[in-house]
Amino acid sequence: MPCRANILITELFDTELIGEGALPSYEHAHRHLVQENCEAVPHRATVYAQLVESRTMWSWNKLFPIRVQTRFGEQIIVPPLELERCPGAPSVYDIQLNQVSPTDFTALSNVLPMFSVDFSKQVSSSAACHSRQFEPLASGQAQVVLSWWDIEMDPKGKIKCTMAPFWAHSDPQELQWRDHWMQCVYFLPQEEPVIQGSAVCLVAHHDDYCVWYSLQRTSPEKNGRVHPVRPVCDCQAHLLWNRPRFGEINDQDRTNQYVQALRTVLKPDSVCLCVSDGSLLCMLAHHLGAEKVFTMESSAASHRLMEKIFKANHLEDKINVIEKRPELLTPADLVGKKVSLLLGEPFFTTSLLPWHNLYFWYVRTAVDQHLGPGAVVMPQAASLHAVVVEFRDLWRVRSPCGNCEGFDVHIMDDMIKRALDFRESKEAEPHPLWEYPCRSLSEPQQILTFDFQQPVPPQPLHVEGSIKLSRPGRSHGAVLWMEYHLTPDSTISTGLLKPAEDKEDCCWNPHCKQAVYFFSTMLDPRAPLGSLQTVSYVVEFHPRTGDVTMDFMLSNALDDGH
Repeated sequence: MPCRANILITELFDTELIGEGALPSYEHAHRHLVQENCEAVPHRATVYAQLVESRTMWSWNKLFPIRVQTRFGEQIIVPPLELERCPGAPSVYDIQLNQVSPTDFTALSNVLPMFSVDFSKQVSSSAACHSRQFEPLASGQAQVVLSWWDIEMDPKGKIKCTMAPFWAHSDPQELQWRDHWMQCVYFLPQEEPVIQGSAVCLVAHHDDYCVWYSLQRTSPEKNGRVHPVRPVCDCQAHLLWNRPRFGEINDQDRTNQYVQALRTVLKPDSVCLCVSDGSLLCMLAHHLGAEKVFTMESSAASHRLMEKIFKANHLEDKINVIEKRPELLTPADLVGKKVSLLLGEPFFTTSLLPWHNLYFWYVRTAVDQHLGPGAVVMPQAASLHAVVVEFRDLWRVRSPCGNCEGFDVHIMDDMIKRALDFRESKEAEPHPLWEYPCRSLSEPQQILTFDFQQPVPPQPLHVEGSIKLSRPGRSHGAVLWMEYHLTPDSTISTGLLKPAEDKEDCCWNPHCKQAVYFFSTMLDPRAPLGSLQTVSYVVEFHPRTGDVTMDFMLSNALDDGH
């Protein structure tokens, strides 16, 4: 640059504001690239926080006691002390906070402005903390901090962009939907009791890239208690289980469903082999009376975690952990016994799309020689389901922009479309749909079935069919999910949890991501609704790779088109 600039225009923000390096980038720009009294666009950012109590959100961070009803009475699976004391994963949990029901949390504070950054002045990336004293609105357990930010684009603050959720928005009717910038959920290192009217300090800490929170009785400036180092998981559970997985394990209704299914297949002489990453199914099998229980873990880290959990529940001598790939399993690993019950949730940490957990089928095939005569596999089968939906907002992530604030961006639209058409337009992508409301335009339909009682077949499973649209609306895409049939009378759904009514939003499993296949023709808001009647599909499961390929086509009475 021949001279320093007098205007600094940037977009360096993420949901956490500073997670993409905004502070060191601004710091460098002010030192080397811009004049001392430059103007920055945006001009200023402010981070807000609200302290809440929420059993739902706390269940995304801690392992709760799990109750198991057995013929000998109630057994309780307790977390290890190390896990209870662990401050949790250091990363923020960014979600669409507007989709969390207000009944799922209790506000313990008003919305507090925690700190601001003026981008037109010298910015520091050094670690810092900012405290706000407040009197709790109610007595309760302080567990979670909800946080978001706003930016003022001009020095007078007339043009403002806010990430505030609806209950903290100045005009909820003008709420803008966004998916790049959302809201933050932070977990306190430990839950702490607060008393209504008894002042405490919420402290926001940050380094150059991360923010975290603590609760203190007096301000750090007064008592000298500053925590410059962000909390890090030391129990390993938070490194192996993500937030939805914690919620899934803590779902007592889900656990009860597995318990009821296990009761129907377990016998006093059952030899169980559990195959799922970091699963407590093996403990359920033991408490329900299995003679011998083995569990296979895919990594040394998950092995160590399970050993800790077993020890905390005095089961270290009752359940054998096998850290080995399934195809390498030997009779010696099973102490010469044949498996009479092969168990799986199934859940594997490497799974991204719903059908990736079909890895369980491949494990079942690999250990076939170790299954005894008449061995039971649970789940006994799985099925792939689909429903056509109209999204309230998610369609925007694939919709062309056209003209934006007077700028013609068709060139970028065309570039993105060509990139998608190369491959991605024919692929489904994972989304946690509890965060993205949608309305079903068809009845859910079973697409494929997978029989776990038999090994993986050598030939592909191919199906062609159609889905009839029964409700008017824009068919933005098809949602696909798996259902696992534990027994003939018990099914676990990773997708729809109940039939959708005509005008109601779909109710999705909050612990799982569903697969979304977007229909490209309906993503342009300018496209006419038309008279769509059916969606035809071709779906194929490829045993060699475990992939599921698909193509969906919209059809009406006049023509057919992709």
